[in-house]
Amino acid sequence: MTEEQGQPAQPEKKEKKSLTLNVVSSKKHKGFGSGSIDLSAVACVIIDEGVAYIDVGAMHAKSKVERGIKFTPNKEDTPNGRQCWIVWVAVDRNEEGSYYAGVTACEMLIDSEAKRGWKILPDHVNKLDQSLKRRYVLDELGDVERTALNKLLVEHNPEWWDRSPEELKHALTV
Repeated sequence: MTEEQGQPAQPEKKEKKSLTLNVVSSKKHKGFGSGSIDLSAVACVIIDEGVAYIDVGAMHAKSKVERGIKFTPNKEDTPNGRQCWIVWVAVDRNEEGSYYAGVTACEMLIDSEAKRGWKILPDHVNKLDQSLKRRYVLDELGDVERTALNKLLVEHNPEWWDRSPEELKHALTV
């Protein structure tokens, strides 16, 4: 009790420490999770029914075609699905300027009526990684998809297309 008030003394209240997640650390460690990946130079392109368009939502599986779809890794669960593609396009810069440095394509099936879809998430992650590593993996695309992607990349930025390696131009030749 305090002498002045005749009441028991209150214990000091300690400030609660808030839990925080330190995503980027200034500590120099080389263990698990060290480093970071900059995805700001990666664009997401969707090819659906022969039309290619940029859709930034695809980075988080929230593209126009993916919204509201429940995905499964079993292809037979989407028998009426239409073929769609996510294309990861990495842009880099050299002494001449920016260019399409890595381009990879991932297949998925979408059944909008049944709200079901098929995709293999590890394949999508691996293809994203390959585009970041400046690779071109487009051999699974058909002629219609190659033409649509070629048209989009050229129209989006003709200078980037001109500076891009012949390997990409050859891969998109029909």
